[in-house]
Amino acid sequence: LYTLAGALALCLILAACTAGSINIPPVASPADGQRLPGKVVWRDLIADSPQATMRFYGDLFGWEFEPLGAGINYTLIRHRGRPIGGMVDQNQLPTRADVSQWVVVMSVEDIDSAASQVTAGGGQVLTPPTSLGDRGRIAVVTDPQGAVLSLLQTRDGDPADSAVESRPGDFLWDELWTSDPDSARRFLQGLAPFRSEDMTLGSQEMPVDYRLLTTGDRPRAGIRPLPDPAISPTWVSFLQVADEAALDDILARVEALGGRVLVPAMARPRGGKVAIVADPSGAGIGLQTWSDKE
Repeated sequence: LYTLAGALALCLILAACTAGSINIPPVASPADGQRLPGKVVWRDLIADSPQATMRFYGDLFGWEFEPLGAGINYTLIRHRGRPIGGMVDQNQLPTRADVSQWVVVMSVEDIDSAASQVTAGGGQVLTPPTSLGDRGRIAVVTDPQGAVLSLLQTRDGDPADSAVESRPGDFLWDELWTSDPDSARRFLQGLAPFRSEDMTLGSQEMPVDYRLLTTGDRPRAGIRPLPDPAISPTWVSFLQVADEAALDDILARVEALGGRVLVPAMARPRGGKVAIVADPSGAGIGLQTWSDKE
């Protein structure tokens, strides 16, 4: 789990230079025109081993992949027919650096205002607001600690909160792991109307200070200190796993499919288990057991 902000910035800036002629499908279809600022509405994967990566997620989670067409370096990721993310082939980007990673995409009401707020809040705008056609306008930024984040002003609206219940293999949660949680919280509150609740997770022996970000009555993301100072500040997305048996089965197959188990399954304070793996491109992703009863 790491962020190569400079190299990623180069890739995304150069890719965005041609985005004006590219039409990317919306993140919600149909959409009702409503935006939900602060909600993570999409995730994009930059992969240096796209074929192996597609096999990895397809075998473990049943994901389907739909290239947009010749000349467009973008593949839609579907789960049971529903779009949940996208993939960019790093090999088609003008860089030799390995920038494979997941990048979360957060909704904002006004992309131009948000980009200005990024700079005012001590962050950096890596890719200025750029049109992606039907999807809307996007900007790639870093927070003051260097964690990469995409901001999106959708053209027709965001996915509704109650549109579809999450299922195993869907994205479940997103966390910011950072060297300065309070600074990161202030930065994000400048981009969306987040309320923050401080709590302590983990065990008595290893407590973790945690900040839960919500808008309205909906939890949107969490912020926690870096578990290891060798890790650069980064966003970590988690996939839903049905139960502990399913998690054990997934972890048993990760290496055979070209991935790595970065953090073996460990107990969650509120029940269930969580693990972190890397796909064949090296991009880290969390796995968390979850049911509608939790």
